[in-house]
Amino acid sequence: MAKIAPNNFLDTVHEVFTDATRQGVLHLYAEGDSFTGRRIRINKRDLFHFGTTGYLGLEQDERLKRAAVEAIQKYGTQFPLSKTYVSHPLYRGLEERVSRMYGQPVIITKNSTLGHIGVIPSAVSDRDAIILDHQVHWSVQSAARMLKTRSVPIDMIRHNDLEMLEDKIRKLSSRHKRIWYMADGVFSMYGDVSPVAGIMALCNKYPQLYLYFDDVHGMSWIGENGTGYVMDQLKELPENVLLFGTLSKTFGASGSVLVCSNRRMYEKIKTFGGPLTFSAQLEPASVGAAIASADIHLGPEIYVLQSNLLDRIEYFNKLLARTDLPLVERNGSPVFYIGTGMPVTGYNFVNRLMGEGYFVNLGIFPAVPVKNTGVRITISCHNEKAEIKSLVEAMQHHYSKALEATGTTSNKVRQAFKLPVQGAGEKVLPAEGLTVHHWETISEVPGREWDSLLGANGAFDRAGMEFLEAVFSGNEKKEENWGFHYFIIRDLMDRPVLATFFTYALWKEDMLAPEAVSKKMEEARLHRPYHMTTYVLGMGSLFTEGNHLFLDRSHSQWQGALRQLLRELEGLEQRLVPGMIVLRDFERDEKLEEFFHNHGFVQVAMPDSGRIGNLIWGDERSYVSRLSARSRSHFRKDIEPFQLHFHVQVLNKLDKYRAERFFELYDEVRSYNLGLNTFPFPKKIVAHMSDHPGWEFIVLTLKGEHTDDGKDLIVGAMFCYSNRGKGYVPAFVGMDYRYAHGHQVYRQLLYQTVKRAGELGSISIEFGLTAAFEKKKIGAEITPKLAYIQARDNYSMELLGMMEGGG
Repeated sequence: MAKIAPNNFLDTVHEVFTDATRQGVLHLYAEGDSFTGRRIRINKRDLFHFGTTGYLGLEQDERLKRAAVEAIQKYGTQFPLSKTYVSHPLYRGLEERVSRMYGQPVIITKNSTLGHIGVIPSAVSDRDAIILDHQVHWSVQSAARMLKTRSVPIDMIRHNDLEMLEDKIRKLSSRHKRIWYMADGVFSMYGDVSPVAGIMALCNKYPQLYLYFDDVHGMSWIGENGTGYVMDQLKELPENVLLFGTLSKTFGASGSVLVCSNRRMYEKIKTFGGPLTFSAQLEPASVGAAIASADIHLGPEIYVLQSNLLDRIEYFNKLLARTDLPLVERNGSPVFYIGTGMPVTGYNFVNRLMGEGYFVNLGIFPAVPVKNTGVRITISCHNEKAEIKSLVEAMQHHYSKALEATGTTSNKVRQAFKLPVQGAGEKVLPAEGLTVHHWETISEVPGREWDSLLGANGAFDRAGMEFLEAVFSGNEKKEENWGFHYFIIRDLMDRPVLATFFTYALWKEDMLAPEAVSKKMEEARLHRPYHMTTYVLGMGSLFTEGNHLFLDRSHSQWQGALRQLLRELEGLEQRLVPGMIVLRDFERDEKLEEFFHNHGFVQVAMPDSGRIGNLIWGDERSYVSRLSARSRSHFRKDIEPFQLHFHVQVLNKLDKYRAERFFELYDEVRSYNLGLNTFPFPKKIVAHMSDHPGWEFIVLTLKGEHTDDGKDLIVGAMFCYSNRGKGYVPAFVGMDYRYAHGHQVYRQLLYQTVKRAGELGSISIEFGLTAAFEKKKIGAEITPKLAYIQARDNYSMELLGMMEGGG
């Protein structure tokens, strides 16, 4: 069967960034002919600047500016020579000063991204393994992935989860020389920090554990000589710790610095560190400014600057404590994060603050989960207390307005961030003149109405749902028991605007990942059957395919109906606590894409879907005549010559032997097709199909002259649902792979499905997902399908992306 192309992570990020740019909060340009750091001019407006990472304001210090100008005047705009051959005349002075700051040898790099690319492949050997905190900076993750080509294992833990870290250390310790854990010192979005003391305790317990900290956001504003948060916690740098600081951001100049107390490792990295060897070195202006900043760091003035910043941080914390704004992480760093939940609320809030004269950053996917969008505020020595106070007042005023304008509430935001909810009395959102009906069994849903809205779309008319409820209940295994939720939303005239159903079921998190990733997952599941699985509240079900959503787009309240549905899902989310919510089987639609993204969903690609509409069947000859020239050639080469190899039957009732054989064939296909990796269905499903009037089986029995033992053998079965003449649904296939290729079993089943649907008078065939190329050959129209996902966090997506080498 055809393989499934992996979802392109970069396409997803592009969609998110494009939307944010369209909303006026991303890819902006600063204006003006000068810059002080206190204000920034955007769109012809001077705004107070609460988005800088120059926390101490050193980038505007006159001493750094003069040093940069003098360096250019003496040495030119650049020193175009690899540092491996000759370092710039000012380099030695910079290295000596920064080494004095840390009391350890250092290596100066062009920037932290190139530094990580140079250091990580040099420090990590082929016998080592890597564990990443899932919120470690992208530049660290990207550099670590380069080692996949050397077969270095790379794993990931949930953010700051030391129990998970220890569990992975134990599993890796017997097979690897060193185990590297890589994390940020201060994380750039929420301003939270690594639990350095707890991590060092693990180092004492596991001598193989080595640490790699990126502490660029902890630099300068804390620690002796401004050496950062990690050094402030460690006091001295052990030989099993590599530390990255920055000469940019708070330091006020440009470049990065690696600190390494292990002399052997230091020499190895310095001798040959990829970009450290071949990339251009820092420009004279950057080196000059960095020397001036290092002199400040080595003197008493750095502690005055730190104190001034800490005073502003404490003031801001004090003011925020008097409000009901949802501050996600209360700490002593200069980075603050006010949660907004949905992106649309974040856009609204940021634009309101810009309208009041304040520039802040928006935290969006992939830096944070989509539903954890929020406003990232940074405090610097540029900010005066008066504008800090007025910013808090503006936020307090506009936050509730942004919530109301985008149809959400403070408690919904708090729930998204797992913050304590506020007391009763919060404003109830309007129902928009719509009535929501929610049932948990199809027996309570008005049958005729359900079938008229969704019955022709697949195997989920009322009878089909009765079948599913019977199969996926009362089973021993948790993955074989599903919860069902049906929704119809009506207007004031009782007309349906929206109808759909959701199932609550256990999914493999790699379901849509590339086959290579699922293969690794299945190896792990041999010992841990539920490794990387999560409960999902998903539109439709893992059994059904097709358009699971009726939405009357001609109705003036269709968007209101969607909003009402999402509110109902939020309520279910609080009750069921799924790992993710999935809306699936959509075609490309710009309005829906924008709507779902604004409400906290990320778009991902699904396998293409195949469908034959307006099916006309006279006989085989007339069917073939309507195919394209290429498809006719395919039919004559790969289908017609093999028809005589089989006895073809259509069965409604199965004996015990056939029921067991059909399940074996289905499970063989499921196990082989890891591109759509799911749990097996309950074994009783075939017997239930046999007892159900809507199901039938197209059976291929290979004649004895073609089998190994000379006896007739069932080698293929198509499990089909007939939707009362409206549509024919070949839901699942079973094959014996010993004979599948040599006798074109799958292609024969596809053709026999078209033939059977035509004979029944069905007007369409819903072929569903995967194997699009094969289905196109027999006349199916192929349509790309999309899903929209709202995950609890980014951990699973990032881990799977890391395993496939993307994202």
